[in-house]
Amino acid sequence: MTEPLEKRLEKAMAELQAAQEAMARTERELRQASFAVLSSDRAVRATVGPQGELTGIEFLENKYRDMSPQELAASVLEAAGAARVKMNRHVMKAMSPFTEPSSNVPELKGFEVDWERIFGPEVLHDDEEDTARGADHGPGWRDALDEDGED
Repeated sequence: MTEPLEKRLEKAMAELQAAQEAMARTERELRQASFAVLSSDRAVRATVGPQGELTGIEFLENKYRDMSPQELAASVLEAAGAARVKMNRHVMKAMSPFTEPSSNVPELKGFEVDWERIFGPEVLHDDEEDTARGADHGPGWRDALDEDGED
């Protein structure tokens, strides 16, 4: 049996409202996010902010004293680049629920995002550390909508 248009519109408006609130929460969380990564030689820790901007560099255990300028620069660039990729992946995971179609309102199809074009191809490759931790955490707003008890 087909659901009346008024009921479908009511459901769509409720889901839209919930999505807007979830987007606002996600934006607040992302504005506070930062990631720090150690270089592979463990000489440098770079920290990036929510827009991938470099917010901190630490030179660890005085290792920089025994490094050439080129080695130190390479360590800084490696750590900063890896931290930026982690932040990009975090943004992608946090925003991906908003790209998915609605399970309750079939007319709400979601939208496509070309993450590779926005962040570069490295953001699409699995990060062994994230995979090992099972870090597929994003906002659970759609799960909460599905659990509201309304059928």
